Amino acid sequence: MCYRETKDPKYLKQAENIAGFILKHPNMPEDLIPYWDFNAPQIPREPRDVSAAAVMASALLELSTYSKSGKLYRATTAEKMLTHLTKSYRAPIGSDFGFLLQHSTGSKPSDSEVDVPLSYADYYYLEALLRLRKLTGSKKLY
Repeated sequence: MCYRETKDPKYLKQAENIAGFILKHPNMPEDLIPYWDFNAPQIPREPRDVSAAAVMASALLELSTYSKSGKLYRATTAEKMLTHLTKSYRAPIGSDFGFLLQHSTGSKPSDSEVDVPLSYADYYYLEALLRLRKLTGSKKLY
């Protein structure tokens, strides 16, 4: 967003560096839904953080519109995240008090909001879906 608003290339470069760190991290699961901490001590028996994946998917979709690596960020990564969020982490209709996604983590060290639905996970999930719709022109929302 900083790059979008300023057109300062240092912000684009920083966003690409962050994306590279996340996507190349050795503890990133194959389905691209991260653990609550990339260096959590009990991986793979650590909780996932669906809210982080939703934020990442939305950010990567925006980054895809500015970066030369746009195809990687959109088709290979953000769309894969959204597919897994929808197929494996979406709450059944009528459950979880109307939340859309399950299995987010707020603060595991504080034992607060661990493996629960979170409003900001749903927000960024919907934002990512709408961004993808705008980019593709498709009416489909996973």
